[in-house]
Amino acid sequence: MSMTPSGDAGGITPNAAEVMLAKETSRRLAAIVGGQSTYQIQLVDKEHRSELLTIPAAAMQLLVEALAAIANGDSVMLLPAHAELSTQQAADMLHVSRPYLIGLLEKGEMPFHKVGTHRRLHLKDVLAYKQQVYAARLEALDSLAEQAQRLNMGY
Repeated sequence: MSMTPSGDAGGITPNAAEVMLAKETSRRLAAIVGGQSTYQIQLVDKEHRSELLTIPAAAMQLLVEALAAIANGDSVMLLPAHAELSTQQAADMLHVSRPYLIGLLEKGEMPFHKVGTHRRLHLKDVLAYKQQVYAARLEALDSLAEQAQRLNMGY
């Protein structure tokens, strides 16, 4: 599964109280999670009924990451790794317009397939493209910094 900022493609958008609670909870959970295969958590409802649950480590790590994103005020969406996205969902995930994304698809920058007349993208392909763009940006920044140092620009 993958958890990503959701933009306007659905997902959970936190309010101010949830952001504050997520900050505290994510900080406390992050200090505990690590090195175990399972965790136990106790849930207590408004009527003080409780349930002790065993949670896999991967799910607990995902919870920590979701809380950290919520603590930043980000919307989050949980998707299975094999999920298919609409062009609007993919555009939101990449922070680009839908027409721009369609241009990328038509140029062959990312694989897609059609379901009827609708283009669909695999989440893994969108995430791979996002990582590729991020890596290219870092490389460009490194090159600019190196050039500025060579020219003694004071940075």
